[in-house]
Amino acid sequence: MKVGIAGIGAFGLKHLEAISHISGVEVVCITGGRDTARLEAIARRFKVPAVLPSLEACLALPEIDAIILCGPTQVHAAQALACLQAGKHVQVEIPMADNLADARALAAKQQETGLVAMAGHTRRYNPSHQWIHHRIQRGELVLQQLDVQTYFFRRSNVNAEGQPRSWTDHLLWHHACHTVDLFQYQTGEVAQEVHGMQGPLHPALGIAMDMSVQLKVASGALCTLSLSFNNQGPQGTFFRYICDNGTYIARYDELVDGEGKVIDVSGVDVSLNGIELQDREFFAAIQEHREPRSGMARVLPAYETLDRIEKTLK
Repeated sequence: MKVGIAGIGAFGLKHLEAISHISGVEVVCITGGRDTARLEAIARRFKVPAVLPSLEACLALPEIDAIILCGPTQVHAAQALACLQAGKHVQVEIPMADNLADARALAAKQQETGLVAMAGHTRRYNPSHQWIHHRIQRGELVLQQLDVQTYFFRRSNVNAEGQPRSWTDHLLWHHACHTVDLFQYQTGEVAQEVHGMQGPLHPALGIAMDMSVQLKVASGALCTLSLSFNNQGPQGTFFRYICDNGTYIARYDELVDGEGKVIDVSGVDVSLNGIELQDREFFAAIQEHREPRSGMARVLPAYETLDRIEKTLK
């Protein structure tokens, strides 16, 4: 299978690294950014034969089967639509869109084309969250509250590697998207009650730097989410699952119980790397002609919930 990657920032690099561990898949081109020397160095490192000037140039290659999109949030929807219109399978990093109308249009286009189109909702693949999901599915756990902290120190416009960004991130449509989808995925329900509050907008970036989100599903489970770009300390997201039969704390691919005892999740899947597992699912879905675990139609309810939250912020 021949793949192109558009957008070689922090997450583009994560996908290149992940694919290097997956047999039968070849990255044949990368694109994204004006620093050609940097892209060429990355191409040499990962043995990618071509650095192309644009996504359009990648789509024009007849041998390309699929595209992975890792560019700015604001172009996700338009680029994913272009891939589907060009007849290419597509994986677009989270969020697949920054508004509900575009998310619905993408899901509809996928249905029209029959191509594999999925969003990078990595929490569905992290072994820690899979471990919880399997136990919920088997009836061994009932989720009572998911308490989540998503914290970064980003008072200037930088990415996950601390490098300057050409675009502005968003707490709701990007970072809250992870947790909203995860909560609805783990409960198997769409939130009935939603509420959001945000702090003052940053004078230069024009975005809220602090946000609080609350969700409740019909079964009674709650989700409490705190997000901040103002927090000094460890960066990232911490998930506390408060269940009827135990408490568990997940941080990406790691899991401990409420007392801090490490839970071995090495046997959950073929890798401990959530991005690699996400990519494996994308390629397997293409080969098996099926909908992936985070197919656009499957994650669309999260974007519908985000839209409802956004209305409460206003």
